[in-house]
Parts: sequence; structure tokens; C-alpha cells
Amino acid sequence: MNYIWLALMVISLVVGAFTGNLGAVTAAAVDYAQTAVDISLGLIGIMAFWLGIMKIAEEGGIIKILSRAIRPISKFLFPEIPPDHPAIGTMLMNIIANWLGLGNAATPLGLKAMKELQKLNKSEDTATNAMVVFLALNTASITFIPMTVIAVRAKLGSANPFEIISTAVFASTCATITAVTAAKLMQRLPGIRKSDPNRLPKTTEEGDNNA
Repeated sequence: MNYIWLALMVISLVVGAFTGNLGAVTAAAVDYAQTAVDISLGLIGIMAFWLGIMKIAEEGGIIKILSRAIRPISKFLFPEIPPDHPAIGTMLMNIIANWLGLGNAATPLGLKAMKELQKLNKSEDTATNAMVVFLALNTASITFIPMTVIAVRAKLGSANPFEIISTAVFASTCATITAVTAAKLMQRLPGIRKSDPNRLPKTTEEGDNNA
């Protein structure tokens, strides 16, 4: 990623120098740096609000209640994880943050969830199926209220910053279904299935297939 950004900057400077617009390139860099700061500051309020709500939900036991409510789904997605393991609650908080479109807030929650999943991992350098499925959910999560994008649109003066909600829900739902389906199908490939350090015992797997 660093190389990509470096290449973009170098190309911009070279093109600006050859076309005689180097001054415009410099001015645009300064102007948009200021715009980035303004947008970032504008997001502080909404991020702090929803992070506070999620912290209250965690301390009040709501996360545990929701974890029990989604147990059938979590059992299907993460059969290797015990139902009452802390990883379930942490992953749920990450998913809720993504539902609200709080990508920056979801990142630390996702890292915390991965640490919890690593505690169940028998290998230090191989991701488990649960890790792969969670990464798919985190990357292509359903977004019901894209608050970050709405806040940016409002900050930039959009006449109707909420008009993207239906499009965001449709696109993110398709992305989530595709990502989870791909992860689940890949798990069934013989080579990948054997490489999972936390794969279920053969008898358990056969029992699930028979069921």
C-alpha cells in the first residue's frame, strides 16, 4: 500500500511538471489535506456517540443477550467455537459496528475478536476456518445505516445525505452473501480442509454431514 501511494504522488508530480501545472498540484495537495482534517474532525462526534452506546450495551449485558439470540447462526458460521466463548460477543460487537457503517470503530473490535479466536487456534501461522469466515464478514459486512458515509456527505453539503441507505444495504448484503458462501465452499476443498489446525474430529464432521 505504501508503494501505491508513493507511486501516485510521484506520477502526480511528474505529470504536473511536464504539463506546467506543478503549482496546481501543490495547491490541490494542501487544500485536500485541509479537507481531510475537516472531515475527520466532523466524524469525531458520531464515532464517540456510537462507541459509547456499544460500550453501554456491553457493560449492561445486552451483548451477552444478543449473543445467545444469534447462537443458531453463530453455530452454523463458527461450529468450532464454543457457544459461550468471549470471541462470540466480541465478533458481535464488530458486526454491529459494521451494521452502523462505523468502519473505523469496527477495526479495533475486529482485532480484539481475532485475538480471542487466536486463543482457540493451535497454530501460530495458519488461520482457522472461523478466522476466515469472520474476516469475510468483517470485510464485506451488511451495512444498514452507513453513518460514516452519511456524515461525510452531510459535511460536504449533500442535499440528501441519507439517499444512499437502500443502495448500501443492497450492495453490502450481496457482498456478505458472496464472501461467506465463498469461504464456506473453500473450506470443503480437501487440501484446505486438512490445513485447518482446529478442524473438527472426523466423526463430528461425518455426523454433521449426515445430519
